[in-house]
Amino acid sequence: MWYFNSPLVVFGEDALNELVAIQGHRAFVVTDSTLLQLGHVDRVTARLKEAGLEVRVFAEVEPDPSLETVKRGAAQMADFGPDWIVGLGGGSCMDAAKAMWVLYEHPEMAPEEINPVVPLVLRQKARLITIPTTSGTGAEATWAIVLTDTAENRKLALGSRENMADIAIVDPVFVAALPPQVTADTGMDVLTHAVEGYTTSWHNDFCDGLCLKAIQLVMDYLPRAVLVGTDPEARERMHNAATIAGLGFGNALAAMAHAMGHSLGAVFHTPHGRAVGLVLPYTVEFTGLTAPDRYADIVRFLGLGGSAADAPRLLAERIRSLAREIRQPLSLQDAGITRAQFEAALPKLVENAENDATLVASARIPDSGELSRLYACVMEGRAVDF
Repeated sequence: MWYFNSPLVVFGEDALNELVAIQGHRAFVVTDSTLLQLGHVDRVTARLKEAGLEVRVFAEVEPDPSLETVKRGAAQMADFGPDWIVGLGGGSCMDAAKAMWVLYEHPEMAPEEINPVVPLVLRQKARLITIPTTSGTGAEATWAIVLTDTAENRKLALGSRENMADIAIVDPVFVAALPPQVTADTGMDVLTHAVEGYTTSWHNDFCDGLCLKAIQLVMDYLPRAVLVGTDPEARERMHNAATIAGLGFGNALAAMAHAMGHSLGAVFHTPHGRAVGLVLPYTVEFTGLTAPDRYADIVRFLGLGGSAADAPRLLAERIRSLAREIRQPLSLQDAGITRAQFEAALPKLVENAENDATLVASARIPDSGELSRLYACVMEGRAVDF
């Protein structure tokens, strides 16, 4: 037995106007200072006020939100007493909103205690709306929460099916002027979600089509979105792809690229999408040596040809080709990490990856030695042959 969870997804041009129909009293918007400066927060609060809601804004979420930030936001939420919570931003803002919501409903909990096993019984005080402003994390349509434990210098993979948003608003207006680098980073995140959602050991019939479609959309539209940023079709299709991939991997789980990427992000402060996209082709090569069939499906769907045995290599090459086209790093050296930095960080990189919850869903699970060798390949840009 398994489950498929989804919010109500409102997508396309003017999807934001859905907020005008919201019924309630108070809305608490969780976002960051950049989105406040860009005027995106005003777009949202204006419509909430038009719906008759009192609004308070918490614009203090940092990249890779910390446990401390979540506790601080939850305290302000408790003071305000909202019946709607709005997570506006990239994955950091939406994940922070989910975690703050849980603590608002359960002030006795610590954020690191949020897990899929313990019942939360949410929606006694508020419901959640997610509004992505990047085309990447898919957090608007998943129940995953990634927070940073700054004391331990590691990321925590948390979440419960109960903290899935009630409504996800996927409006391309928020990504029309997204900078090329952010577009590239977040686009590689979409691709990683889709590839891992299709190939994880928890893959299922309900998610397979979503993942394959998201892969196709990324391959077709990400270069246009990065290199011709004013292309409205590319922007909208990538925004849709992010949510589609979120639904796909969110109901089939992520895998080794996320475990290794989370670790890179925590240790070297690499943006999440860039980190998971960087390690993705290496994990495809590693996993494909013993489990090539699912990669063969993707290769056939993309029309790349070749045998099932060749599929992992062909897919890894296609991913690297896309990365080159959008000027993403292909190795840690390309990303500016020195050999000395890498060697000093390697034990922590391996430890973090081994402790990451996403690793268990990999079709092939590496041991400590194999993780060290994998990271060495990522460092040097060497294909994986073990």
